[in-house]
Amino acid sequence: MYDKKENCGLFAVFNAENASELTFLGLYALQHRGEESCGITTFDGKEFYTHKRMGLVSDVFNVDILRGLKGKSSIGHVRYSTTGSSIERNVQPLFISSHRKGGLSLAHNGNLINTYELRNMLESRGTIFYTTSDSEIILHLMMQSKKENIVDMLKFALNRIKGAYSLVLLDKDSIIGVRDPYGFRPLCIGKKDDSYFLASETCALDIVEAEFVREVKPGEIVVIDKNGINSFIFKDSKKRHGFCAFEFIYFSRPDSYIFGENVHTVREKLGRELAKESPVDADIVIGMPDSGTSAAFGFSKESGIPLEIGIIRNHYIGRTFIQPYQSIREKSARLKFNLVKDIIKGKRIVVVDDSIVRGTTAKTRARFFKEAGAREVHIRISSPPTRYACYYGIDFPDEKELIANNMSVEDIRKFLEVDSLAYLSIEGLFRVLKYSKNNYCVACWNGDYPVKVKNLNKDKHILEK
Repeated sequence: MYDKKENCGLFAVFNAENASELTFLGLYALQHRGEESCGITTFDGKEFYTHKRMGLVSDVFNVDILRGLKGKSSIGHVRYSTTGSSIERNVQPLFISSHRKGGLSLAHNGNLINTYELRNMLESRGTIFYTTSDSEIILHLMMQSKKENIVDMLKFALNRIKGAYSLVLLDKDSIIGVRDPYGFRPLCIGKKDDSYFLASETCALDIVEAEFVREVKPGEIVVIDKNGINSFIFKDSKKRHGFCAFEFIYFSRPDSYIFGENVHTVREKLGRELAKESPVDADIVIGMPDSGTSAAFGFSKESGIPLEIGIIRNHYIGRTFIQPYQSIREKSARLKFNLVKDIIKGKRIVVVDDSIVRGTTAKTRARFFKEAGAREVHIRISSPPTRYACYYGIDFPDEKELIANNMSVEDIRKFLEVDSLAYLSIEGLFRVLKYSKNNYCVACWNGDYPVKVKNLNKDKHILEK
């Protein structure tokens, strides 16, 4: 019940006549991963072309712009910033030109946690930064390498950065995909005829009618060129992974497959598990659109309580909705969601949602249900209480702003003014997921960070993406 921000979505194409158009479609499918800005870089065998701006994919690109992005290879990016600053020079993909390597473009999903040290080190050596993005550090580190081979240059940089990163890169010979050794963020490979694709989620492969080949492995560099797919492992990742469990809860589209599972299926199972752990005597189940819908299906099936469409989302009110006046801000929740009063009036309702972060939005929505005539309002959350900040690419606020970090579940219930409140347990979450618990990052729920964080808050402006 809070608009969580996830850093970015990535898409890349190799060897396709209409690479920019395909990248446009791929980014359109990934728009949910970033609604702040977007960009595409292409290469036509001689020149690199880039177009990037603040705004949604459909607003930033048109037919004429896409025709001007020439070439059979491309990478694209949709973006959120991790600390809230929105400046155009941070829009990705980033591009550098060097006499030694030629052109090189990069797009990044995730967040580095040793930015402070690396940026200070590079600046002490005379490096001049154009952006305030941690992603630019990766390009500068690559240029510090004495190697000529792109894979060796990448390895030099990757062995010096820490944190969460899925990357796509474009040079004159190839597109490249990289996933950090913990595999925090998803990245997959697709193929159609003689063309290859990289994407944050499989839903982007579906829109270009590409076949899913496999996921990029944690700790792997994938180089796709005229010889096909070439794999290089830069760091062993067998001891522990850190697949972000919140990708299942909220960020990824329900039709996508990530971390070896379908997102909708996982969410439905979470809803079933929630119904087992925290049953309630009620008349109807309502899912909060859109990420709570699949869990509500599961809760309804397991509990036997009918599922109803009791709330309608206005999809034209996005996460970037501008609220210039107080009178509009007060109505923004009603603009985004509208209740079906005939379904709700006089009923005991179970509202299933993905999470509660600050609690203010949840309280507003709970009041709407009561105003619509609900006799009882019971809230069920398909994830554990969010108590800790995320340093790997989710813009959760500081821990002091997280309601579950400051209140007990009962105190939160009283704050929301609802009849009952229950969260899914971490144990219940792990009963649903495919792999063992040491394969997932659940730090936002239990504070166990796979990669230890140091100096993150010393200079926050350098953490913007």
